[in-house]
Amino acid sequence: MFEQTFKNIDDVLHKDAGCSNELDYVEQTSWILFLKYLNDLEIERKTKAELTDKEYQFIIDKKFSWDVWAAPKNGDGKIDRNKALTGDDLKDFVDLKLIPYLKKFKANAESANTIEYKIGEIFHELKNKIQSGYTLRGVIDLVDQLRFQSSAEKHEMSHLYEDKIKNMGNAGRNGGEYYTPRPLIKTIVKVVAPELGNTIYDGAVGSAGFLCESFEYLKEQNRHRSTAQDKVLQSKTFYGKEKKSLAYIIGTMNMILHGVEAPNIVHTNTLSENLADIQEKDRYDIVLANPPFGGKERAEVQQNFPIKTGETASLFLQHFIKILKAGGRGGVVIKNTFLSNMDNASVSLRKLLIESCNLHTVLDLPGGTFQGAGVKTVVLFFEKGTPTRKIWYYQLNLDRNLGKTNPLNENDLAEFLKLQSAKANSENSWTVKIADVNTTSFDLSVKNLNKKEKTTLRDPQEILEEIKSLDEESSEILNSIKDII
Repeated sequence: MFEQTFKNIDDVLHKDAGCSNELDYVEQTSWILFLKYLNDLEIERKTKAELTDKEYQFIIDKKFSWDVWAAPKNGDGKIDRNKALTGDDLKDFVDLKLIPYLKKFKANAESANTIEYKIGEIFHELKNKIQSGYTLRGVIDLVDQLRFQSSAEKHEMSHLYEDKIKNMGNAGRNGGEYYTPRPLIKTIVKVVAPELGNTIYDGAVGSAGFLCESFEYLKEQNRHRSTAQDKVLQSKTFYGKEKKSLAYIIGTMNMILHGVEAPNIVHTNTLSENLADIQEKDRYDIVLANPPFGGKERAEVQQNFPIKTGETASLFLQHFIKILKAGGRGGVVIKNTFLSNMDNASVSLRKLLIESCNLHTVLDLPGGTFQGAGVKTVVLFFEKGTPTRKIWYYQLNLDRNLGKTNPLNENDLAEFLKLQSAKANSENSWTVKIADVNTTSFDLSVKNLNKKEKTTLRDPQEILEEIKSLDEESSEILNSIKDII
């Protein structure tokens, strides 16, 4: 329904000097889309209020509402070109009046868990990069065609937005950092199996894929929710932190499009928090995350952690272990070299993980799972509070190479899901007892002893031809030796 509209928006932005790549397209589409969403949300809330004979208090002042500055309508329901701003008038209004007005919401909001606070925080983090007011008018006209009123419309919008996030990988490594393959996220969520009432946390939230998929999972598992349960799901279930401004905006917008009105995502560097300061009230039931690969943190950040290392993912793993409640469950993606690296920090961290948590499952993923990232990864599944006695490994062996044209799909992970609950051994899975692990190195690397090497049977005619060729070659060598003698 809306797919062509999204493509047309990109085409318009492509012609603007202020938008040079897919990252810019997503960012600029996001804030305009957010304002259209707010308008539709206000209309929906006003209608509900009228049905109960109540007066609705609008969040956005009339002169800054979408229907006034962006898309005033005439009697036919079309944009009134006599009233709609365009060109320099539109750009000046957005840059000098609208965005400064929206920024103020952060300071005036009652709490961080309100949509008012999110409005202010989002517009603190971005600016209008569209240089031409005529380009801006073209984008607004297209966004005005999009609607957020029915469940089907919201569902389609969320999927289209996910596609845009995925395409950010084409703009370079930084864009790809925000996207984890959706089939992998779905599988991790199913294994960790959050329950309604659990608090779910991602400290490297990126585009909020783990939180969005957990939201969808919990809705599916609890179709007959009460109003009170819906309130818990909306405001007291999902929590995230994100360092990068663009990722923060995208993650917030992604959750909103999936149906979480005021996402509890904070724009901050998770690793700047001292682990010693984390108290019981700060802990969560579930951790789901894919922290950045290969990042490096400064010495002052490393001081926040008992195990000092510049490796970002290792610092995140310490954070996740600390911030989980006793009995809490985690599913974390990390480079596979973490399991075998012999530096002091990696050895100490593996020791910490298996002594403080039950690392019950390791999913070994093939190269190409993460497009554009030249590293192999594993997923660690663990439960905090009891030490590890044995680890069940599953090695995902596919009959094709993964890549842009052959991405990971849910069927690829079906056998893993089927075997994981019983920790069953197979050609692709096996169990290792911690008692058999070297207590000096704590090497947990993936070593599949069950996989049988396939022997390719050669055609008999091919074998005979090779024997004949070797005989001829031997005969030539003998004749050469005879000639020399």
